[in-house]
Amino acid sequence: MQKIEAIIQPSKLDAVKDALMEVGIEGMTILEARGHGRQKGHTEFYRGREYTVDLLPKVKLELAVNDEMVEKAVQAILGAARTGKIGDGKIFISKIDEAIRIRNDERGPTAL
Repeated sequence: MQKIEAIIQPSKLDAVKDALMEVGIEGMTILEARGHGRQKGHTEFYRGREYTVDLLPKVKLELAVNDEMVEKAVQAILGAARTGKIGDGKIFISKIDEAIRIRNDERGPTAL
């Protein structure tokens, strides 16, 4: 089992969700986040004053998938979230040692 965490632009959320559902991934957790990478934010003017927005709105998706679904999920996210411009986001993959369904104590891949 693997955990996939993807930080994407909020405008790409619906496209990424649809792409993941098309490849058979139904369960995910979606969190609103703020942050920046290399783009370091941007400068805006409001009522004649300049200010810097250094924490940009992002969306974080968390998925727990079986090992054979990892590459399909990654390709779905890449295809739906990529604009080719700075700020598209990142994907992190890590190993899950155990998963337990709280409702009935199922363990391992069946708990996903």
